[in-house]
Amino acid sequence: MSLQNRSEMLRSCLGRLKPYVAGKGFTEISRQYGISPESIVKLGSNENPYGPSPLVSRSLLQISPERYPEPEVLIESLSRYTGFPAESILIGAGMDGVMDTLTRLFLEKGDLTFIPTPTFSYYEILTIMAGAEPVFSPRGRNFEVGHEVPKDVKMAFLCSPNNPTGDVFVEESVKEILDGTEGIVFLDEAYVEFADRSLLGLVKKYDRLVVGRTMSKAFGLAGLRLGYAVAPQWIADQYRRAAPPFFGITCASVAAAVAALSDIDFMRSSVEKIRAERERLREETGARPSQANFLYIETKEPSNVVAERFLRRGIIIRDCRSFRDAGEHHVRVSVGTPEQDDRFLSAFRELCR
Repeated sequence: MSLQNRSEMLRSCLGRLKPYVAGKGFTEISRQYGISPESIVKLGSNENPYGPSPLVSRSLLQISPERYPEPEVLIESLSRYTGFPAESILIGAGMDGVMDTLTRLFLEKGDLTFIPTPTFSYYEILTIMAGAEPVFSPRGRNFEVGHEVPKDVKMAFLCSPNNPTGDVFVEESVKEILDGTEGIVFLDEAYVEFADRSLLGLVKKYDRLVVGRTMSKAFGLAGLRLGYAVAPQWIADQYRRAAPPFFGITCASVAAAVAALSDIDFMRSSVEKIRAERERLREETGARPSQANFLYIETKEPSNVVAERFLRRGIIIRDCRSFRDAGEHHVRVSVGTPEQDDRFLSAFRELCR
């Protein structure tokens, strides 16, 4: 098949996609800079440096990988954790898996989505792959978001705490957006355990609101790819019709998540340590307040130059140029252990002062 024929077979929307940019990993940096993986400090992917509850590793020893997953016990555990009935709980392979199924429910060619920027780039990818058009709304100087959503928007994507800025939506702002549109509003609360409050309760008041969550961040299960959401009954019913077999999850992710949810004290202890370190880092770096497990730091020099200098010292931070409307002078730094943060601060004092 010729190159021309191949390109003609592909969907035209692919030409508009900017690939998702993930944080750099240990292997990549070790090979590129000749640094041993053990000495690298990874503060670029918003992972939990304390990992999951010890109960998780024990649960993984008991799985039967030859069997298909049975998600019922997981859904029951998430129901207890959220306080919502099992019928309202949606699960998927990471929150991106949940969002993928939701956009297949609602978005068609020619539809519009509302996306305040900078934010998680996967909202844009999902919009374009559905044949829809994203309507971007750049945040103000203090990260404020305009509440006037175009009337004909089919879905709005809100992230709170927002990635990469770390700020949150107040309840009145979300209500104004819900009241101003007839579309579906997806509220991404991936980092909510690190914040002062959640807006999950609004699902009981608005039948067009879906709140997404993940087991990747506070629960320390990023490598097992398990996300969930709480939705009104009518959306949940359709989600279960359109979701992939077994919701795309695995026996391992089910066992790990159930174990992690049975040890909420461990998660809360990790969160408290991360919140304390977050404030220590913020005071020294001068970053804006954050309610996530990362800081959004403005740089004097271009962010790619700054990030590269940290990489040469074995410290991975995130250059935010890949986030639409983040500009050229911001990096995102995940909160690590005190020892990891000391490494970062030592380099920061030398490279950024």
